[in-house]
Amino acid sequence: MTLDLLSVLVVSSVVVNVSGIVFIVETLLRRDDGAGRVWALGFLAAMLTTLAYVLWARSGMDLWALAAGNATFVTATGCMWLGCRRFNGRRIRRDGLLVAVGAGGAAVAVLVEGLPAGDWAGAVWMFLALTAFSAAAAVECLRGVLGSTRSAWVLAVVFALQCAFYVGRTTVFLLEGPESAFFQYAFGSIALSFGTVVLTVVAVVILSVLRATRVPLLDQTRATLSDISRDGIVSEAVFTGIWSALSVRARQQGVTLALVAVRIDDLAQMTTAFGGDVTGLVIDDWRRGVAASAPAGAIVGEDSRAGLLVGCVVEDAGGARSAATAVYRGVFDRLGSATHGIIPVVGVGVADSTVVGHDAQELISAARDAAIDAATRVDAAVVTVEPREATQT
Repeated sequence: MTLDLLSVLVVSSVVVNVSGIVFIVETLLRRDDGAGRVWALGFLAAMLTTLAYVLWARSGMDLWALAAGNATFVTATGCMWLGCRRFNGRRIRRDGLLVAVGAGGAAVAVLVEGLPAGDWAGAVWMFLALTAFSAAAAVECLRGVLGSTRSAWVLAVVFALQCAFYVGRTTVFLLEGPESAFFQYAFGSIALSFGTVVLTVVAVVILSVLRATRVPLLDQTRATLSDISRDGIVSEAVFTGIWSALSVRARQQGVTLALVAVRIDDLAQMTTAFGGDVTGLVIDDWRRGVAASAPAGAIVGEDSRAGLLVGCVVEDAGGARSAATAVYRGVFDRLGSATHGIIPVVGVGVADSTVVGHDAQELISAARDAAIDAATRVDAAVVTVEPREATQT
Protein backbone atom coordinates (compact mmCIF):
# COMPACT_ATOMS: atom_id res chain seq x y z
CA MET A 1 0.00 0.00 0.00
CA THR A 2 1.35 3.43 -0.94
CA LEU A 3 0.63 6.37 1.33
CA ASP A 4 0.56 9.85 -0.13
CA LEU A 5 1.86 12.79 1.86
CA LEU A 6 -1.48 14.59 2.14
CA SER A 7 -3.25 11.56 3.63
CA VAL A 8 -0.51 10.98 6.19
CA LEU A 9 -0.54 14.66 7.14
CA VAL A 10 -4.30 14.55 7.67
CA VAL A 11 -4.01 11.49 9.94
CA SER A 12 -1.21 13.02 12.02
CA SER A 13 -3.17 16.27 12.13
CA VAL A 14 -6.17 14.50 13.63
CA VAL A 15 -4.05 12.84 16.33
CA VAL A 16 -2.16 16.01 17.22
CA ASN A 17 -5.32 18.14 17.31
CA VAL A 18 -7.31 15.69 19.43
CA SER A 19 -4.41 15.35 21.88
CA GLY A 20 -3.97 19.11 21.97
CA ILE A 21 -7.65 19.77 22.59
CA VAL A 22 -7.73 17.23 25.42
CA PHE A 23 -4.71 18.80 27.11
CA ILE A 24 -5.95 22.37 26.66
CA VAL A 25 -9.41 21.53 28.01
CA GLU A 26 -7.82 19.81 31.00
CA THR A 27 -5.73 22.94 31.57
CA LEU A 28 -8.92 25.00 31.77
CA LEU A 29 -10.36 22.59 34.36
CA ARG A 30 -7.38 22.98 36.69
CA ARG A 31 -5.95 25.90 38.60
CA ASP A 32 -2.83 25.75 36.51
CA ASP A 33 -0.93 29.00 36.11
CA GLY A 34 2.48 27.37 35.66
CA ALA A 35 3.99 24.67 33.49
CA GLY A 36 0.62 23.37 32.29
CA ARG A 37 -0.21 26.64 30.58
CA VAL A 38 3.12 26.73 28.80
CA TRP A 39 2.67 23.12 27.65
CA ALA A 40 -0.86 23.95 26.51
CA LEU A 41 0.59 26.78 24.43
CA GLY A 42 2.98 24.24 22.91
CA PHE A 43 0.09 21.94 21.98
CA LEU A 44 -1.76 24.89 20.46
CA ALA A 45 1.31 25.69 18.36
CA ALA A 46 1.49 22.03 17.28
CA MET A 47 -2.15 22.17 16.20
CA LEU A 48 -1.45 25.26 14.12
CA THR A 49 1.56 23.49 12.63
CA THR A 50 -0.54 20.62 11.30
CA LEU A 51 -3.05 23.05 9.80
CA ALA A 52 -0.33 25.07 8.10
CA TYR A 53 1.36 21.96 6.64
CA VAL A 54 -1.92 20.59 5.30
CA LEU A 55 -2.54 23.93 3.56
CA TRP A 56 0.97 23.83 2.10
CA ALA A 57 0.58 20.21 0.95
CA ARG A 58 -2.66 21.07 -0.82
CA SER A 59 -1.28 24.03 -2.76
CA GLY A 60 2.52 23.90 -2.75
CA MET A 61 2.46 27.60 -3.59
CA ASP A 62 1.37 29.30 -0.37
CA LEU A 63 4.80 30.10 1.00
CA TRP A 64 3.30 31.77 4.04
CA ALA A 65 1.76 28.44 5.08
CA LEU A 66 5.16 26.72 5.05
CA ALA A 67 6.74 29.62 6.93
CA ALA A 68 3.97 29.51 9.54
CA GLY A 69 4.25 25.74 9.84
CA ASN A 70 8.00 25.80 10.43
CA ALA A 71 7.71 28.65 12.94
CA THR A 72 4.94 27.04 14.96
CA PHE A 73 6.75 23.69 14.87
CA VAL A 74 9.77 25.30 16.53
CA THR A 75 7.45 27.13 18.95
CA ALA A 76 5.77 23.87 19.96
CA THR A 77 9.03 22.15 20.88
CA GLY A 78 10.36 25.32 22.51
CA CYS A 79 7.26 25.58 24.70
CA MET A 80 7.71 21.97 25.78
CA TRP A 81 11.18 22.93 27.00
CA LEU A 82 9.91 26.11 28.68
CA GLY A 83 7.16 24.15 30.42
CA CYS A 84 9.72 21.73 31.82
CA ARG A 85 11.81 24.61 33.13
CA ARG A 86 8.72 26.20 34.69
CA PHE A 87 7.81 22.87 36.30
CA ASN A 88 11.29 22.83 37.86
CA GLY A 89 10.72 26.31 39.24
CA ARG A 90 13.18 28.04 36.91
CA ARG A 91 12.75 31.38 35.19
CA ILE A 92 11.65 31.24 31.57
CA ARG A 93 11.46 34.87 30.43
CA ARG A 94 14.91 35.00 28.83
CA ASP A 95 14.54 31.45 27.52
CA GLY A 96 11.25 32.49 25.96
CA LEU A 97 13.17 35.05 23.92
CA LEU A 98 15.35 32.23 22.58
CA VAL A 99 12.24 30.34 21.48
CA ALA A 100 10.88 33.48 19.83
CA VAL A 101 14.16 33.99 17.97
CA GLY A 102 14.19 30.35 16.86
CA ALA A 103 10.61 30.50 15.60
CA GLY A 104 11.12 33.85 13.89
CA GLY A 105 14.29 32.60 12.23
CA ALA A 106 12.46 29.52 10.95
CA ALA A 107 9.83 31.70 9.28
CA VAL A 108 12.36 34.16 7.82
CA ALA A 109 14.52 31.33 6.45
CA VAL A 110 11.54 30.02 4.45
CA LEU A 111 10.78 33.43 2.99
CA VAL A 112 14.45 34.04 2.14
CA GLU A 113 14.92 30.73 0.29
CA GLY A 114 11.52 31.09 -1.35
CA LEU A 115 9.57 28.84 -3.70
CA PRO A 116 12.61 27.53 -5.63
CA ALA A 117 13.55 25.51 -2.52
CA GLY A 118 10.10 23.91 -2.46
CA ASP A 119 9.05 21.84 0.55
CA TRP A 120 12.49 22.19 2.11
CA ALA A 121 12.74 25.98 2.20
CA GLY A 122 14.26 26.99 5.54
CA ALA A 123 14.63 23.35 6.55
CA VAL A 124 18.14 23.54 7.99
CA TRP A 125 17.32 26.39 10.36
CA MET A 126 14.21 24.59 11.56
CA PHE A 127 16.08 21.29 12.00
CA LEU A 128 18.79 22.95 14.09
CA ALA A 129 16.28 24.80 16.28
CA LEU A 130 14.27 21.63 16.89
CA THR A 131 17.45 19.72 17.73
CA ALA A 132 18.53 22.35 20.26
CA PHE A 133 15.15 22.72 22.00
CA SER A 134 14.43 18.98 22.18
CA ALA A 135 17.90 18.33 23.62
CA ALA A 136 17.38 21.09 26.20
CA ALA A 137 13.97 19.63 27.11
CA ALA A 138 15.47 16.15 27.57
CA VAL A 139 18.13 17.54 29.91
CA GLU A 140 15.57 19.56 31.87
CA CYS A 141 13.48 16.43 32.45
CA LEU A 142 16.43 14.91 34.31
CA ARG A 143 16.97 17.90 36.61
CA GLY A 144 15.27 19.34 39.67
CA VAL A 145 11.74 18.22 40.53
CA LEU A 146 11.27 16.47 37.19
CA GLY A 147 14.46 14.48 37.67
CA SER A 148 13.03 12.97 40.84
CA THR A 149 9.87 11.79 39.01
CA ARG A 150 10.05 8.56 37.05
CA SER A 151 7.34 9.68 34.64
CA ALA A 152 9.60 12.54 33.59
CA TRP A 153 12.31 10.01 32.64
CA VAL A 154 9.96 8.67 29.96
CA LEU A 155 9.41 12.22 28.76
CA ALA A 156 13.19 12.69 28.63
CA VAL A 157 13.41 9.64 26.36
CA VAL A 158 10.72 11.14 24.09
CA PHE A 159 12.66 14.39 23.72
CA ALA A 160 15.95 12.52 23.30
CA LEU A 161 14.44 10.49 20.45
CA GLN A 162 13.23 13.69 18.82
CA CYS A 163 16.70 15.19 19.17
CA ALA A 164 18.36 12.08 17.71
CA PHE A 165 15.92 12.06 14.80
CA TYR A 166 16.74 15.65 13.89
CA VAL A 167 20.47 15.13 14.27
CA GLY A 168 20.21 12.30 11.75
CA ARG A 169 17.79 14.22 9.55
CA THR A 170 20.02 17.27 9.41
CA THR A 171 23.12 15.18 8.68
CA VAL A 172 21.55 13.20 5.84
CA PHE A 173 19.87 16.33 4.46
CA LEU A 174 23.21 18.15 4.18
CA LEU A 175 25.20 15.16 2.91
CA GLU A 176 22.80 13.45 0.50
CA GLY A 177 20.01 15.95 -0.02
CA PRO A 178 16.25 15.63 0.54
CA GLU A 179 15.66 13.73 -2.72
CA SER A 180 17.88 10.78 -1.83
CA ALA A 181 16.15 7.44 -1.32
CA PHE A 182 17.59 7.00 2.18
CA PHE A 183 16.41 10.43 3.31
CA GLN A 184 12.90 9.86 1.96
CA TYR A 185 12.66 6.45 3.62
CA ALA A 186 14.13 7.26 7.04
CA PHE A 187 13.71 11.01 7.46
CA GLY A 188 11.06 12.11 4.99
CA SER A 189 7.75 13.78 5.82
CA ILE A 190 5.89 10.47 6.00
CA ALA A 191 8.36 9.01 8.50
CA LEU A 192 8.18 12.24 10.51
CA SER A 193 4.37 12.09 10.59
CA PHE A 194 4.34 8.55 11.98
CA GLY A 195 6.90 9.49 14.61
CA THR A 196 4.91 12.60 15.51
CA VAL A 197 1.79 10.52 16.11
CA VAL A 198 3.56 8.14 18.50
CA LEU A 199 5.49 10.78 20.39
CA THR A 200 2.45 13.07 20.70
CA VAL A 201 0.35 10.36 22.31
CA VAL A 202 3.12 9.47 24.74
CA ALA A 203 3.87 13.12 25.54
CA VAL A 204 0.26 14.11 26.25
CA VAL A 205 -0.16 11.18 28.65
CA ILE A 206 3.09 11.88 30.53
CA LEU A 207 2.50 15.63 30.71
CA SER A 208 -1.03 15.08 32.00
CA VAL A 209 0.32 12.76 34.71
CA LEU A 210 3.00 15.25 35.71
CA ARG A 211 0.56 18.13 35.81
CA ALA A 212 -1.94 16.09 37.82
CA THR A 213 0.66 15.56 40.56
CA ARG A 214 0.96 19.31 41.03
CA VAL A 215 -2.40 20.84 40.12
CA PRO A 216 -5.55 19.11 41.37
CA LEU A 217 -8.91 19.62 39.70
CA LEU A 218 -10.51 22.97 40.41
CA ASP A 219 -13.60 21.49 42.06
CA GLN A 220 -11.41 19.39 44.34
CA THR A 221 -9.22 22.22 45.63
CA ARG A 222 -11.53 25.07 46.51
CA ALA A 223 -10.42 26.08 49.97
CA THR A 224 -12.46 28.09 52.42
CA LEU A 225 -10.98 30.74 54.64
CA SER A 226 -11.40 28.42 57.65
CA ASP A 227 -9.36 25.71 55.87
CA ILE A 228 -6.49 28.10 55.34
CA SER A 229 -6.67 29.42 58.90
CA ARG A 230 -6.71 25.94 60.39
CA ASP A 231 -3.36 24.71 59.06
CA GLY A 232 -1.80 28.07 58.27
CA ILE A 233 -0.71 26.99 54.77
CA VAL A 234 -1.39 29.30 51.84
CA SER A 235 -1.60 28.42 48.15
CA GLU A 236 1.49 28.35 45.94
CA ALA A 237 0.43 31.53 44.14
CA VAL A 238 -0.17 33.42 47.39
CA PHE A 239 3.12 32.20 48.84
CA THR A 240 5.03 33.29 45.73
CA GLY A 241 3.51 36.77 45.88
CA ILE A 242 4.19 37.28 49.60
CA TRP A 243 7.68 35.79 49.37
CA SER A 244 8.61 38.00 46.42
CA ALA A 245 7.51 41.13 48.29
CA LEU A 246 9.35 40.04 51.43
CA SER A 247 12.51 39.37 49.41
CA VAL A 248 12.50 42.91 48.01
CA ARG A 249 12.18 44.45 51.46
CA ALA A 250 14.81 42.13 52.93
CA ARG A 251 17.28 43.11 50.20
CA GLN A 252 16.68 46.80 50.85
CA GLN A 253 17.12 46.41 54.61
CA GLY A 254 19.96 43.89 54.53
CA VAL A 255 17.96 41.21 56.33
CA THR A 256 18.79 37.50 55.99
CA LEU A 257 16.07 35.24 54.60
CA ALA A 258 15.78 31.47 54.84
CA LEU A 259 13.71 29.23 52.57
CA VAL A 260 13.03 25.68 53.76
CA ALA A 261 11.65 23.18 51.24
CA VAL A 262 10.00 19.99 52.49
CA ARG A 263 8.88 17.20 50.15
CA ILE A 264 7.62 13.62 50.22
CA ASP A 265 9.59 11.59 47.71
CA ASP A 266 7.60 8.33 47.54
CA LEU A 267 4.02 9.57 47.27
CA ALA A 268 3.17 7.47 44.19
CA GLN A 269 4.61 4.28 45.69
CA MET A 270 2.74 4.91 48.93
CA THR A 271 -0.54 5.33 47.10
CA THR A 272 0.04 2.10 45.17
CA ALA A 273 0.91 0.15 48.32
CA PHE A 274 -1.62 1.52 50.82
CA GLY A 275 -4.26 3.30 48.79
CA GLY A 276 -5.31 6.91 48.42
CA ASP A 277 -7.10 7.14 51.79
CA VAL A 278 -4.01 6.20 53.78
CA THR A 279 -1.85 8.48 51.65
CA GLY A 280 -4.24 11.32 52.39
CA LEU A 281 -3.86 10.76 56.12
CA VAL A 282 -0.07 10.78 55.82
CA ILE A 283 -0.16 14.01 53.81
CA ASP A 284 -2.43 15.64 56.39
CA ASP A 285 -0.07 14.72 59.24
CA TRP A 286 2.94 15.84 57.23
CA ARG A 287 1.33 19.22 56.52
CA ARG A 288 0.38 19.72 60.14
CA GLY A 289 3.89 18.78 61.24
CA VAL A 290 5.45 21.37 58.93
CA ALA A 291 3.00 24.11 59.90
CA ALA A 292 3.35 23.45 63.63
CA SER A 293 7.15 23.38 63.62
CA ALA A 294 7.72 26.42 61.39
CA PRO A 295 8.88 29.64 63.09
CA ALA A 296 6.00 31.76 64.35
CA GLY A 297 6.63 34.53 61.83
CA ALA A 298 7.18 32.21 58.87
CA ILE A 299 5.11 31.94 55.70
CA VAL A 300 4.13 28.35 54.88
CA GLY A 301 2.92 27.64 51.36
CA GLU A 302 2.09 24.89 48.91
CA ASP A 303 4.73 23.62 46.51
CA SER A 304 2.80 20.96 44.59
CA ARG A 305 1.01 18.06 46.27
CA ALA A 306 4.31 16.59 47.44
CA GLY A 307 5.99 19.77 48.62
CA LEU A 308 5.72 22.64 51.09
CA LEU A 309 7.79 25.81 51.44
CA VAL A 310 8.62 27.68 54.64
CA GLY A 311 9.98 31.19 54.27
CA CYS A 312 11.21 33.22 57.23
CA VAL A 313 13.57 35.94 58.45
CA VAL A 314 16.62 34.67 60.39
CA GLU A 315 19.63 36.17 62.13
CA ASP A 316 22.21 34.40 59.98
CA ALA A 317 23.00 31.16 58.12
CA GLY A 318 23.04 29.29 61.42
CA GLY A 319 19.50 30.45 62.08
CA ALA A 320 18.44 29.09 58.69
CA ARG A 321 19.84 25.65 59.51
CA SER A 322 18.19 25.72 62.93
CA ALA A 323 14.81 26.52 61.38
CA ALA A 324 15.18 23.67 58.87
CA THR A 325 16.23 21.21 61.60
CA ALA A 326 13.23 22.22 63.72
CA VAL A 327 10.90 21.60 60.76
CA TYR A 328 12.53 18.22 60.11
CA ARG A 329 12.12 17.11 63.73
CA GLY A 330 8.59 18.45 63.93
CA VAL A 331 7.52 16.54 60.84
CA PHE A 332 8.87 13.23 62.08
CA ASP A 333 7.49 13.77 65.57
CA ARG A 334 4.07 14.27 64.02
CA LEU A 335 4.36 11.29 61.67
CA GLY A 336 5.75 9.05 64.39
CA SER A 337 2.83 9.76 66.73
CA ALA A 338 0.20 9.09 64.04
CA THR A 339 -1.87 5.94 64.35
CA HIS A 340 -1.43 4.78 60.73
CA GLY A 341 2.27 4.09 61.37
CA ILE A 342 3.57 4.86 57.87
CA ILE A 343 6.68 7.02 57.60
CA PRO A 344 7.26 8.40 54.10
CA VAL A 345 10.60 9.44 52.62
CA VAL A 346 10.87 13.12 53.54
CA GLY A 347 13.47 15.48 52.17
CA VAL A 348 14.28 18.83 53.79
CA GLY A 349 16.48 21.42 52.12
CA VAL A 350 17.30 24.97 53.14
CA ALA A 351 18.76 27.95 51.30
CA ASP A 352 19.51 31.37 52.77
CA SER A 353 20.10 34.75 51.22
CA THR A 354 23.71 34.98 52.42
CA VAL A 355 24.54 32.20 49.95
CA VAL A 356 21.93 32.40 47.19
CA GLY A 357 21.04 36.08 47.33
CA HIS A 358 17.68 37.76 47.82
CA ASP A 359 16.08 36.70 44.55
CA ALA A 360 12.83 34.98 45.58
CA GLN A 361 12.75 32.41 42.80
CA GLU A 362 16.43 31.54 43.14
CA LEU A 363 15.93 30.82 46.83
CA ILE A 364 12.96 28.58 46.06
CA SER A 365 14.81 26.69 43.32
CA ALA A 366 17.91 26.18 45.47
CA ALA A 367 15.88 24.91 48.43
CA ARG A 368 13.87 22.57 46.19
CA ASP A 369 17.01 21.04 44.74
CA ALA A 370 18.43 20.58 48.23
CA ALA A 371 15.22 18.87 49.40
CA ILE A 372 15.33 16.49 46.44
CA ASP A 373 18.94 15.68 47.32
CA ALA A 374 18.02 15.12 50.96
CA ALA A 375 15.22 12.70 50.05
CA THR A 376 17.68 10.45 48.21
CA ARG A 377 20.32 10.37 50.93
CA VAL A 378 20.51 8.40 54.16
CA ASP A 379 23.39 10.35 55.69
CA ALA A 380 21.69 13.72 56.04
CA ALA A 381 18.69 14.96 58.00
CA VAL A 382 18.76 18.34 56.27
CA VAL A 383 20.70 19.41 53.18
CA THR A 384 21.92 23.00 53.32
CA VAL A 385 22.83 24.99 50.23
CA GLU A 386 26.40 26.19 50.63
CA PRO A 387 28.37 28.49 48.30
CA ARG A 388 30.00 25.59 46.43
CA GLU A 389 28.41 22.36 47.56
CA ALA A 390 25.58 20.99 49.69
CA THR A 391 26.45 19.81 53.16
CA GLN A 392 24.46 17.73 55.57
CA THR A 393 23.47 18.62 59.12
